[in-house]
Amino acid sequence: MGSTRLRRPAAPPCAERARSITSRGGRAAVVGLDQTQRVVPLLHHVAADGTTTLLVPEDHPLITWVRTGPSSGLPAMLELTDTAPVALREPVRGLLWISGWLTAPGPTYARRLACEVADERPHPHLLDLGHGAGMLRLRPGSAVLADAEGTAPLAPAQLAAATPDPFCLLEGGWLRHLEDAHPDLFCALARHLPPTLARKGGSRIRPLGVDRLGLRLRVEADDGDHDVRLAFQAPADDPEALRAQVGLLVGCPMRREG
Repeated sequence: MGSTRLRRPAAPPCAERARSITSRGGRAAVVGLDQTQRVVPLLHHVAADGTTTLLVPEDHPLITWVRTGPSSGLPAMLELTDTAPVALREPVRGLLWISGWLTAPGPTYARRLACEVADERPHPHLLDLGHGAGMLRLRPGSAVLADAEGTAPLAPAQLAAATPDPFCLLEGGWLRHLEDAHPDLFCALARHLPPTLARKGGSRIRPLGVDRLGLRLRVEADDGDHDVRLAFQAPADDPEALRAQVGLLVGCPMRREG
């Protein structure tokens, strides 16, 4: 008899998960090829294909290196850290690395880019451009995503063709509300855990994330942390469908969590 393979719950495609990370923003750091220099920008904005606008203090050596470097740009990598919406023991739930070339736009182009970023995501640091802050631009060559679903390389064209998860900007407040106001919900979800996790003593079930295909939980146990994905019966496209699918997982089809 052949062995039975366990099917992993369906997850959004890797490019979609990567776009969700860039849309949420997260923590960013520019890393040189030697991995010894880590520069945290004042502001970062990632476009659909991974092209990134960065604001860095005007007197930072990175600005000088890029402006005096080759016109094609200096090789660099942007590291984006995706953290859980609640305070977990291990908050990092995903990493996205975008490798490419850093260039320094001229003053006129930089101001135009700042206006484009402000139209999409206003930020007070944009007012510092030319007044203590300089702009850099990362032109992407490749990207790598690493999260609980696995590790995958991505091309800029794949990122540009994908769309972020519809709940990527809403999940934080919603999951924090569920944990604070409806802790019983996570006790009810324990019935979906693998038996080896369900039997662990002293474990605590925490919300890790939600997307259109399922709910992600973190089981904090005495022997470490364990991530579990619970698949919805059908994809959720809007908040009402999301509440309905979570209600089905809990066991209350008509449940509505405000």
